[in-house]
Amino acid sequence: MKTGTRSFIDITSGIAQIIEHWEPIFESLPVETITERRNAQNRSIRQILGHLVDSASNNHQRMVRLQYNENLGFPDYRQDNDRWIAIQDYQSADWNNLVQLWKFFNLHMIQVIEKVNPETLDHTWTDFEGTVVTLEQMITGYLDHLYLHLNEIQELIG
Repeated sequence: MKTGTRSFIDITSGIAQIIEHWEPIFESLPVETITERRNAQNRSIRQILGHLVDSASNNHQRMVRLQYNENLGFPDYRQDNDRWIAIQDYQSADWNNLVQLWKFFNLHMIQVIEKVNPETLDHTWTDFEGTVVTLEQMITGYLDHLYLHLNEIQELIG
């Protein structure tokens, strides 16, 4: 399935490659590295990975719901990212469980993207700022969002 200059196969392959590359890195990180080092938003690696779980969770809901709703009023959580991170207490979450949750949720996201109904790609969701996003844009943006935060983690690892 083609979308602009990238195909969904490129996106799902990219997600799979990220998982394959990052899972062993995550598993090898010392507790001090995942807990103490902070990015510009004052998030630890644990909290960034937790945010990526939240991203997968929210995008999963939107991608599924947009296949049977032309316009979706599903809530945005971006303005509440820090609240989500705090409520779920990713800072003290079991690291191995968090890594596996991130991995398996993204493996499921691959399946969701691979099975998306092409007739629904122009269905829209409106974010909290009023920006209208198509299902196609949501799917193509998912990989970029992963890269954004994994680059932050890479910088924190050093």
